[in-house]
Amino acid sequence: MLAIRAQLTASNRAGRVEALDGLLSRASHDDEEARQLLREIVMNYRDFDSEIYGRALNQVWAFGDERLAESLFAALADADYGCQMWAATACGRLGIHAAEPLLIQLLEHPEGLVRESACDALGRIASSAAIDALTRRLDDPAEFVRAAASKALANVGTDDAVDTLWAAFLVRRYRRAGHLASALAQLGPRVCQRLVEATAHEDPEIRYWAARALGATGDDRAEPVLTRLAARDHATTATGAHVSTAAKRGLKTLHRMRDRHPASERTA
Repeated sequence: MLAIRAQLTASNRAGRVEALDGLLSRASHDDEEARQLLREIVMNYRDFDSEIYGRALNQVWAFGDERLAESLFAALADADYGCQMWAATACGRLGIHAAEPLLIQLLEHPEGLVRESACDALGRIASSAAIDALTRRLDDPAEFVRAAASKALANVGTDDAVDTLWAAFLVRRYRRAGHLASALAQLGPRVCQRLVEATAHEDPEIRYWAARALGATGDDRAEPVLTRLAARDHATTATGAHVSTAAKRGLKTLHRMRDRHPASERTA
């Protein structure tokens, strides 16, 4: 292992990456010695190239555990090293709830990819303390961050988080609301009735995205509503899309979900 460790810090980039890939492969096959060396990369991250650190954390599932928490906290706060995105992702994947305050701070980071990773991590740990901060990110300048914040709020799943998503969906600040519709669809039967009611909204944009989301809930109550919209609602959105088309797509999604999960499984 001493030779491999030397390779990880060698001047040759290809050699460093090759050594890391070998370690990750061994770790994924239950090699505890390889896992320990990977943990050492995280614990002593300043001794290693940031690319090696980031690549290692990209597969943290293969070797990580709670022993990495303090080192990950240090990396979350280390703006100079430049791996806050990877550290945030690792905290989420490992379910490290104590990272919550640092992750909430990173929601204000100047880099969109870091904000996105912080959103994802807070969603994975279902941080109810982050609802207000995630709500602000629903108006993030970057659409991919808005999408990550929407998904995170759905993962948090408290009544407050759901109400926040629903309010943002109805306000319709942005031209496309697909990320909000997808997040609401994650909640399944919990929002089905709200979406059914939204298909009668006066705004065709809201009816369009409500229909898309309704099919993805997998709820049997969606079918008659979507069938009616597909046949009758030919209103168009600002982009020229038809509500009836959204309903047809929603029906296809609903039917695919039924095929994957029979009624006996959905009611179990």
